Parts: sequence; C-alpha cells; structure tokens
Amino acid sequence: MVRDKLAYRSSLSQNTMLKAPLNTKRASPTRWFNRLYTVVYAVAIFALIYRHCCNLINSPSFTTIFLLVADLVLAFLWVAWQPFFLNPVHREVFPENLPQVAKESDYPRLDVFVCTADPFKEPPIGVLNTVLSLLAYDYPTEKLSVYLSDDGGSQLTLFAFMETAKFAKHWLPYCKKYNIMDRSPEVYFENDLSLFPETSEIQTMYENMKATIKDVMDRGTIDIDQINDERAIKALRKWTNEFTRHQHPTVIEVLLKNDEDKDVTGHYMPNLFYVAREKNKATPHHFKAGAINALLRVSAKLTNAPIFLILDCDMYSNDPKTPLRMLCHFLDPNVDPKLAFVQFPQRFYNINNNDTYCTQHVLENQICSVGMDGLDGMSFMGTNAFFKRDALLGKPNEPQGIWNEPNDSKDGLALAHHVADCSYEDNTKWGSEIGFRYGTLVEDAYTSFRIQCLGWKSVVCKPTRAAFLGNMPVALHDFLSQARRWYMGLLQIALCKFSPLTFGMKYMNPLQALCCAYIDFRAFWSIPIIIYAFLPQLTLLNSSAIFPKVSDPWFSLYAFLFLAAYGKSLLDYVVAGSTFRKWWSYQRMWLIFGCSTYLFSFFDWLVTSLGMSTFEFNVTSKVLDTELNKRYQQGVFTFGVDSPLFVSLSIVAIVNLFAFLVGIKQVLINGRFEELFGQLFIAGFGVVNGWPIYEGMVLRSDKGKMPAKTTLKSVCGALIIYWVFSSAC
Repeated sequence: MVRDKLAYRSSLSQNTMLKAPLNTKRASPTRWFNRLYTVVYAVAIFALIYRHCCNLINSPSFTTIFLLVADLVLAFLWVAWQPFFLNPVHREVFPENLPQVAKESDYPRLDVFVCTADPFKEPPIGVLNTVLSLLAYDYPTEKLSVYLSDDGGSQLTLFAFMETAKFAKHWLPYCKKYNIMDRSPEVYFENDLSLFPETSEIQTMYENMKATIKDVMDRGTIDIDQINDERAIKALRKWTNEFTRHQHPTVIEVLLKNDEDKDVTGHYMPNLFYVAREKNKATPHHFKAGAINALLRVSAKLTNAPIFLILDCDMYSNDPKTPLRMLCHFLDPNVDPKLAFVQFPQRFYNINNNDTYCTQHVLENQICSVGMDGLDGMSFMGTNAFFKRDALLGKPNEPQGIWNEPNDSKDGLALAHHVADCSYEDNTKWGSEIGFRYGTLVEDAYTSFRIQCLGWKSVVCKPTRAAFLGNMPVALHDFLSQARRWYMGLLQIALCKFSPLTFGMKYMNPLQALCCAYIDFRAFWSIPIIIYAFLPQLTLLNSSAIFPKVSDPWFSLYAFLFLAAYGKSLLDYVVAGSTFRKWWSYQRMWLIFGCSTYLFSFFDWLVTSLGMSTFEFNVTSKVLDTELNKRYQQGVFTFGVDSPLFVSLSIVAIVNLFAFLVGIKQVLINGRFEELFGQLFIAGFGVVNGWPIYEGMVLRSDKGKMPAKTTLKSVCGALIIYWVFSSAC
C-alpha cells in the first residue's frame, strides 16, 4: 500500500512536458454574448424595480407590495443565475496519452462505492448489473475494489451478490476477450446482436442467475438448507430473528478477493465486498451520508485506495474506459494539487423523446456544470464522481490494509467491523469536518460546498459517450416527491450558518458562491410563481387592472423582460444541444415545480426547523411499472394517486382557466383589451401550461387520470381562495 501511494504521487512529477496533453480546456465562445446580455437585462430589471417603488410611494396597496416582492425575488434569482454564463469552459481528455505519464502498474488503486437501501424498491437485478459493469472496468484488477453498501441490511441482497460473484467469473473474461462495450449484462443482451462462441452459454448463465434471484425475491426468504457452500451458509446465518433493517450488527463479507479468487480463464478477479453497517434505533444514521462515511472507514482498513468513485445503484457504467478518463485529470503533471473530484454528468436511458418531466436535467448537466467548471468547480451531483480520498479526510490517510500482510487479515477485518459500528462516530469530527457532512438531506451538494470552501476544486468530464447511464422515475408523483426532498435539503443549506451567501462569499470564489446560492435557493422560485399564478388572475376576476396598458411605454419593459428571458432560455437549450420540445417541457415543469414541489419544500423546511417534524429519507422506487412506463414514453402525464402536490397544481389550473374565460368575456363586452391584456396573457399562459392537468382531471379515463377526490379538493380549494380574496378586497 505504501508503494501504491508513492507511485501515485511520483507519477505526477514525471514527464512534466508531455508530447501530447492528457486534457485540454477551452473557454466557451458564447461568454461574451452572455456578458452583454447580463448588462442589458440588468438595466431592465432596475427599471422595473424603480417603477414598483414609485407606485408603492404614490399609491401603496397590497397588490403593489406583492408584485414588488415577486419581482425582487425574481431579480435575486436572476443575479445568482448569471455567473453560470460568465466563464463556461469545455474540457477534453486524451486517455491514449496516459502511457507517457505512468505504466498500468503505477496506476493508483481505485475503490468504488455503490449504495443501495431496499431490495424491493431497488431490485437486486438492477444493482448487480451496475456492479458487474464496474467489476469489468478496463483497469488493473489488482487495483480495483468494489464495495456494495446495503443500508437495508437485507439477507436477500447478500444472497443476490453471492450469485453475482459466481457469474462475474464468467462475465468479466468474456467482456475483455471480445472487448465488449456494454458491460452491464442486461443492456448487452438486450441491445448487442454480436454472437461469439460463448454468447449463448453466458446468456443462459445470466438468465439462470436472474431466475434464482427472482425466485428468492418473490418468496422473500432464503432456504439455507438448499445451499451447499459452507462459507455462504455461515454468512447468511447472521440474519437471526432479532435482525431487522433498523436494528442489526455490522456485516462485512468478502465476496471476491483479488489475490485468491480467479475467473474461469485463471486470471485474478477484482475485490468485491458486501457491507451492511451496524444499525441501532437509538442512534442517528444520517442516511446516505452516514453510509458513505462508513464505507470510507471500512475501505481505509481493507484497500485504502487514494481515489474512490461514488455511484448510485441504478447508474451502470456505460464505458469501461471511464477510469482512464478520470486519470487524465488526476495524473496530469500540471494538475492542481487541490483537485478534489472529477464529476461525470448524469445521463439517463429511459427519458422519452420530449423529456416530459424535465428529468434529463439539461440545466444541471449541460449549462450549470460547464459554467461552474470555469469558476473553480461545480457541486457534486451525488453520483458519477471520482474523489481524492484526502479531500474528505482532511489529511492523508495512513495506509492500513490486509492484502499484503496475511497474518494481519483477521485484525484488518476486525478493524473494518469496528469502524462500521453505529457508535464509532461519537465524539469525533465525522460528519462535521471529516467525510460527508451531515445536517441536510442533500449531503452531496453540502459536502462539495464545504470542501470547496476549504480550497478544494473540481472539474467536469463530459465524454461523447455517456460514462454512466441511469433511470429516472416515470411517474410524475415520484419525481415531484423526489425533487421535494432535494429542494428541502437545499433550503437547509441556504438558510444555515454555512449559507453560500455568507460563509461561501467569505471562503470561496464569490461568483462560485452565487452559483451555489442559486442552486440552494431554488425553492424561492415558489414565491414569484405563486404570486403570478394567483394575483393577476384574481384581480382579473374583479375587473382590476394591475399592469400598464399596451399603449403605455412601461408595457414595453414588461414585454422585453418576458421575451428576453424566454428567448435566452431557449437559446441556452439550443446551444446545449437540446430541442425546442424539451425546452418547452422544462418551462412547463418549472411552473409545476413552483406550484407544488418548491412550495411544499418550503413548508417541510419550516416545520422541520420549528421541531414540529423530522425529515426522513425515502428511497425512490426503481421498480418498472409497464403500463406507467408506456404512458410516459407516449408523453402522457400520470396523476394516478391522490396527493397534496396535485391538489395545489389543480387549484392553480382551475383559477387560471376561470380567470381567462372571465377575462375574455370582459374584453368582448367592455372592450378593455389594452388595460387587461397583461393579466389575460398571464392567465392564458397558465392555461396553456396547465393543459395536461385539465386532461388528467376531465378528459381521461385511464389509470393515470386525476383521482376524483383530488379534483374535488382542488375545486373546493379554488373556491375558497376566490372567496377569501373577494372578501379581502
């Protein structure tokens, strides 16, 4: 292990002048246009705020105050959004030049952390495909270790990966012999038509493994008496009657060991570990952050690689050369010694043609990432990132291992069990100054922000072929609920003592801090969206004009602000390689978020901050519903459950539709088109964006329609809001 560490560091000082670079960086040519746009649009915003202030002085009213508040929040979020466009950079890597810097024997060890928590929401078949794709990396097997963290402590998961270890002995040599690109078996057998002599046999073995695991999952139990492997029996018998997902001892199993286990061709295998940290109902476990910290400690006692990869269990490797692309940054002789992690974008294989729910995250993956990359680095996305271990431990971690000292093997495993105890972190700096930081539901963004405040940096690596592919929820409620958890967690960062607006401005690049502020304060979008979703419409119902006439010069300012904002947003999408339909899906989902997810995340943060509730991390189900997926691929919204998130959306849709119809009537009868055009336009805009909601409430009969009781609640809510507003007026 000492040799590994020295080789890793010495490789950085060799060949300081390469014949060909490992990576290049170029500034985006659009940055000058973005800077000009920022100046022009800022002037227009100041003019709008000036008008609001004049109106507030001359004729103060609740309407003026609400409009001022809405536009001030919009202005703040716009200002925080602009740094993403001031210095975007694009990088390219050249793994073919790695031999100039280091031989394969000098590559640093690599640990891979895969986290799962519930075998019924995250089926083992999907998880094992991820793990197999990682074990088959084009990387020296003696330097590669994969850790599966099972935070549900499931006997079924361990059994599934015992079967995976057996199949891996056939799958890995097959992939490398024929240089297979898709090294997730499920993907390979679905998409690849190549037939080699062993293909049918390997596929039969894979299907048999799937059938065995499915049978166990369907039964929900394992018949240990049917197992012949004594080592497996001993491991599975650790699940006693007292063993539950919330109360159990540490379980660490070495499923593959790289100096003992060989594949069918006689070559050594990478390491594969199963880790279930100790759980106790009386001890906080800090969800995924706690699981990763346990993996950091366990891996330090077993393999202690200087670099580790964090990957979601449903995010399989789509390119076996990804670690080599990562090394193009970490092994670059000119690398910044404070480079903490290399982030690969999140990409998904199950997104429909129009990205109906905006789950492709074009903003985060294509725009925000390159923008922050030019400002010392982006935030960690929670997956797909290779970290330098030192960046999270605060100081170099002394090598401790069991692989080169056979006599210490038992002591090493005992230490690994010890550091996975739920009480190990008591009275330590874990979670506050060491490892992943606690205190929020989004440990990924929070941790990267905290280490960047310490001077660490990151880079984005965006190869043409996606390094990893995952799947996103295809049910609208699942996605909104997942996003609700994200934005509640981001609010916890935004409004704590480590806020990017205070702490970040002091300790990191101020423009980078503003980018972090935009991400963390995104729930604030709900304030202007809710105001503009109700105020113009309700005043329209009362025949009150609140915007300038069309002939008024101030109307041109409103028109410019709207058209320039939407035009620039569309241009950003086009430059990022997206389409108009996907951009429109984003605009619609932005409004849906503002009326549901952002709003409810505010409420969640409030009740949690007041101690009236505690937040829980609920695993998003990865189980595929065939009928639901069919509707999604057709671009049809699914509202098949009764949810407060859908009630708030429906109330907004009803109010906008009613106001639009009443406004049309007023224009036709009274001819007040110029006075009411602004409100009529906003109500009509809400109707157009709310069309899928009207379909779900009235026009559909399939299982994805809006439940009748949700529609009834929405109608009652809309009537109450109108009554309250009318009474107040």
